[in-house]
Amino acid sequence: MSDQQQQIETIAGALAGDERIRGLFLSGSHGNGRADDYSDIDFLIVSPEGASDAVAETFREAVAGCGEIVLWRDRIVRPALINAITADWTRFDAVLLKPDQLGGQSRAALRALIDRDGILDSLPEGGGPARDMPPARLAYLIDEFIRVLGLLHLVAGRKEYLNGVTGWFLLRGQLIDLMIEETGAPDRGGALHLNRLISPAQQAELAALPLPAPDLASLVAAHEAIAAAFLPRARALAAERGVPWPAAFEEATWQRLARAGLMQRP
Repeated sequence: MSDQQQQIETIAGALAGDERIRGLFLSGSHGNGRADDYSDIDFLIVSPEGASDAVAETFREAVAGCGEIVLWRDRIVRPALINAITADWTRFDAVLLKPDQLGGQSRAALRALIDRDGILDSLPEGGGPARDMPPARLAYLIDEFIRVLGLLHLVAGRKEYLNGVTGWFLLRGQLIDLMIEETGAPDRGGALHLNRLISPAQQAELAALPLPAPDLASLVAAHEAIAAAFLPRARALAAERGVPWPAAFEEATWQRLARAGLMQRP
């Protein structure tokens, strides 16, 4: 039995006798069968109390049975989410929901450990094709890329070259989001599963991008390269999805960068 499986069984055993816990399910990569030795262990806990202090404490006691807790984040990032790390660096996440809060769940994404009320069978099957990014979200992604790109004139004027490096990595994250949307991967998983979400050609393109140093010439070259990677594919995807292209905003941005003597529109 793997260490992860032992820890899963420890958690399930600790909660099995608590009637408040109406359902305990593995979610994430353990729920959909794609876990590896580096996966965190994600749980969905269903209780009439939802994300109460009492249920949170019960989960904490269960995790403590797996080892010393060295990180505990209790409903800080999201109102129903707990993150924990034990001394051997096993990562545990739990989402605490009431039975009437399961609208976004599906059978394909969960594996039942405790299911007192037939919760799993009541959920939709799921596991279908990937859903496209909503048009408003795609429009925001494009606008935000152009906005951050345009801030290069501020970086140059103030000589804020360290901030310029930070801004470039924001652009890189937006390019990755766009590439993931291009591939249409049906199960996108967490942020640490990029290799299976983009193609080998996309990975090679990302790897070939010049990394910026905190000097103006390097920043300009890096911004030119990432704009050349992002904008044509964003324009094509926007046209395919019927998302209006922000032509006036893009044109104003290129004009501003040109006035600063930084970049010309490719």
